[in-house]
Amino acid sequence: MNDLARLAPQHPSPTDQLAAFCKAAGDALRLDILRVLRNDSFGVLELAQIFAMRQSGMSHHLKVLANVGLVSTRREGNSIFYRRSLPDAGGCWSGVHEELLNGLDDLPLSADLQRAIAVIHSQRAEMSRQFFARFAVGTPAQQDLIAHFGLYREPLLGLIDGLRLPARRLAIEVGPGEGGFLPDLAARFDRVVGLDNAASMLDRARQQCAEAGLGNVECLLADALAAQSALPLADCVVCNMVLHHMPAPAEALKRFTRLLKPGGSLILTELCSHDQSWVRDTCGDLWLGFDQHDLSRWAADAGLLAGGSLYIGLRNGFQIQVQQYFTPELTTTN
Repeated sequence: MNDLARLAPQHPSPTDQLAAFCKAAGDALRLDILRVLRNDSFGVLELAQIFAMRQSGMSHHLKVLANVGLVSTRREGNSIFYRRSLPDAGGCWSGVHEELLNGLDDLPLSADLQRAIAVIHSQRAEMSRQFFARFAVGTPAQQDLIAHFGLYREPLLGLIDGLRLPARRLAIEVGPGEGGFLPDLAARFDRVVGLDNAASMLDRARQQCAEAGLGNVECLLADALAAQSALPLADCVVCNMVLHHMPAPAEALKRFTRLLKPGGSLILTELCSHDQSWVRDTCGDLWLGFDQHDLSRWAADAGLLAGGSLYIGLRNGFQIQVQQYFTPELTTTN
């Protein structure tokens, strides 16, 4: 072998890659980490808390998984979140990767892990609740710098008006805030329910509805992620600029799906992914927008089908996306 050959970088062979992959996956704790990351992103401190271990130990396991492409990182402001990587379609062992994840997803999480994850979600939710509790007389002024309602109202209404719904008996708006969109929904549906867990916001929504004489709107102090057994299934669920405040977005989509009747639509207005971390402190955002592919993957996992989508121009570095998903209609057989 000549000197140039010795100095050239040595790329691992396919069998070397498989050996490293199998070694990384050949650890029960690392497999549980992959299971926990199925539909959520966690920081290293959160994962260390979930598995009751030191941060240094968790960092080691995450590095091993990252080196073989089983996890990847996503920056949210100054924080790094770990997520599960999808198989690389061009990789020589992508089939092994896919089969591993499919097998893991067939296994239920232990009760202890579910409780530990719930604690993290509760901590995130409390951060958001405490933030909005500070605004007893209105939403943060900086919110208008990000996504003023006037920017997306007309495109959103156009999408809703074009929906082929099984009926227009009931629409549910998750997180209506001060109720700016409730009159528009009230003009299009027989009954409208606004679900919000912020009492001060809901009081202002009720006042706005009363002043507008909206007799078909009901504002309920309730957590949209909790079971709403008293409500009939909705024809349409609307969620405007709320998902980035929720502790577990993928789980939220599953809960929203349970509020829909067959053939019903979920309408999400959200920010596209961005890197402006100041919104965490000034607007109470838990997430810096969302990538469309993540929303689509979470929706599919919730049993939703993709519908239309709209993208509204940048403002102050932010772009708004409106995504529509729908539940499959019931089919009858003779």
